[in-house]
Amino acid sequence: MTHRQMNLAVGFCFQGGFSMTVTAKETKAQRAERLKRAMNPWEGLEEIRRFAREGFDSIPPEWIGTYFRWWGVYTQGDGAGVTGGHGGEGRALQRFMVRIRIPGGIVSSHQLRTIADLTRRYANGIADLTVRQNIQLHWVTIESLPEVLDRLWQVGLNTTGACGDVVRNVTGCPVAGVDADEIIDASTLVLEASRLLAGNADFYNLPRKFKISIAGCRSWCSYPEINDVGLTAITRSIGGEPEVGFSLRVAGGLSTEPYLGARLNAFVRWNQVLPVIKGIAELFRDSDVLREHRERARLKFLFLRHGWTAERFLDELQDRIGFKLDTAVEEHPPDDVYRDHVGIHAQKQPGLSYVGAVVLRGRISADQLRSAADSAERYASGELRATNMQNLLAVNVPSINADSLAKELDAIGMRVGGSSFARGTVACSGTEFCKLAITETKSFSRWLVEELEERLPGFDQHLKLHVTGCPNSCGQHWIADVGIEGKKIKVQDRMVDAYYFCVGGALGLHQSTARPVGYRCAATEVPDALERLLGQYLAEREPGENLRRFFVRHTDSELRAFLAGEVIDAVTRDLPSPQSLVQSAGGIGD
Repeated sequence: MTHRQMNLAVGFCFQGGFSMTVTAKETKAQRAERLKRAMNPWEGLEEIRRFAREGFDSIPPEWIGTYFRWWGVYTQGDGAGVTGGHGGEGRALQRFMVRIRIPGGIVSSHQLRTIADLTRRYANGIADLTVRQNIQLHWVTIESLPEVLDRLWQVGLNTTGACGDVVRNVTGCPVAGVDADEIIDASTLVLEASRLLAGNADFYNLPRKFKISIAGCRSWCSYPEINDVGLTAITRSIGGEPEVGFSLRVAGGLSTEPYLGARLNAFVRWNQVLPVIKGIAELFRDSDVLREHRERARLKFLFLRHGWTAERFLDELQDRIGFKLDTAVEEHPPDDVYRDHVGIHAQKQPGLSYVGAVVLRGRISADQLRSAADSAERYASGELRATNMQNLLAVNVPSINADSLAKELDAIGMRVGGSSFARGTVACSGTEFCKLAITETKSFSRWLVEELEERLPGFDQHLKLHVTGCPNSCGQHWIADVGIEGKKIKVQDRMVDAYYFCVGGALGLHQSTARPVGYRCAATEVPDALERLLGQYLAEREPGENLRRFFVRHTDSELRAFLAGEVIDAVTRDLPSPQSLVQSAGGIGD
C-alpha cells in the first residue's frame, strides 16, 4: 500500500505485539476545503507571474488542480477526454483554457478586437462562446498567461471568478435595454451584482460554483430556472400605480442530477436585489453540510438531500438580510418562447434594430471576432452581446444599416438566420479540450447540423438540440427539445463515440427536464435517428403542435421506436462510477 493510498501511523506495543493506527485517506472534499482555507487564490497573482518566468514545471499541484480555477483557468485535456486518464479525469497538456468573464454578455467592439488579437496570438486562432455568455480561449501557455490577463484588464475585461468555487459570471438578457417588449432594463443590476461579488474576498471560498441570472425581459432568456439565484422582472400594482420588482427562484442547477429552481413567496423590490443576492450567497457560503461531499455541494442539495423547503429557505434568507420581503404576486412564465435572438429585430428605440448572428456550436475564429467587431463599429455603435445559446448580437444598429451588417456577418460565416438546426444547436467543449468529456462534440455538432439540413430541408419548427460530451450537462441537454449525452459503446471490437437521447426538456410555463427515453446509438447513427424522429413529427403532428407537445403525448417506448426505426427494449442510461462523479461533479462548464 503506497503513501498516496493511505497515510499510516505505525507503533509497537510489546505486550500486545504489533499494532498499526490507520488514518483514512483525505477525501476530495477534505482536500479542496483544506486548500481553500490555506489560501485565497485571488491573492496569488505574483505567483502566476513567477510560474510564467520559471515555466510549467515550477507550478505546484495545488495550483494546477485548484487555485488556477479562481482565475478562470483550467489545464487543457490532451484531446482524448476522460479516456486514458485515472480517477475520472483525463490527461492534461501543458496548456490552459482561459475563460473571459463577460457579465450579461455585454462587450464592446474594442474589447472584442482585443479578444480577437489574443485568440490569434496565444490560442491557435480559435475561441468558444459559452452558455453563460463568456468567451473561452484554448492553447494558452503559462508563459503567455500574464500577458493575456494584463491585456484583458487594460480594456475592462477579466477572468476573475469565471471558474472555481465562487460566484460565476452573472448572466442577463442579451437584449436588455433594447428589447421592445421588456419589462425593465436589468443590465445595471447584472453589472452591479458582478462588481459586488466577483473578486470579493468574502466570497472566495464557497462550497462549489454559484450562478446568478437577472432578467428584465418577458422571455426569461437567461434561464433563471437553472441558476442558484434566478430573478425575473414582474409588475405589481400598489395603490393603482405599477411597480416593477422581481420574482425569485433559488437552487436551480443541472449536472448529473437536475433541479429546476424553487420559487420563493417573495416580491423583491429593485433596491432589495443586491442585498438579497448577497444574503443567498452568504447562506450558501455558511452551509457547512454542503462541504462534506464535492458531488453534493451545490445549493440545490439543500432541497434534494437535506430537507429544505422554499418556506424554510425564505425564512433563513430574511433572517440573514434583516428585513422581510413582500409576498409574491402572480407571474406569467413564457409559454413556449424561443430565445435565440437570431435575425434582424426592431428595438424599442425608434429607427434602431439589433442583428443576431449564429455562431454554430459556439466556435468562432480570431478573424470572425475581429470582423464582427469592425462591422458592428462600421454600421452601428460598436456594441455587441454574447448569448447563452452561443450566438453573437450587434445592438443599436440604425435600421437602414441592418441589412448591410447582416450581409457582412453572413459573408464571414456568421449567418443572420439559417436553419432551425443551425440556430438551435448548442455544444459543450467535448474531448477536444475537456478532461472530463467522453465524446468529441464541436466537430460532431457541425457535421450533425449539415446532415440534418440536407436530410430535412423543409423543417419549419424551432428546435433546441443540445450536445453534451458527458453526464455533467455543460451542454445543458436537460433543457433541450432533444438533448444527447456522450457515451462510449463497442462496435466491431473497438470503442466509439455514442449518444444517449433525452427529449422534451423545457423552461418557462411548461418547465420540465428532458426524459431519458432509453435509446443510445453510435455518433455516426445520430443523424439517422433524428431524421426518423423529426420525420415522424412532421408526418403526424396535429395542427399547431410544436415538438414539446408532440413529445408529451407520446410514451418513452413510442419515442424510442421513432428514433430506432423499430420497437426495441430500453437501454439503461449508464453513469460514471461514484469515484468519477466525485472527481467531475458539475463538470468544468461555466
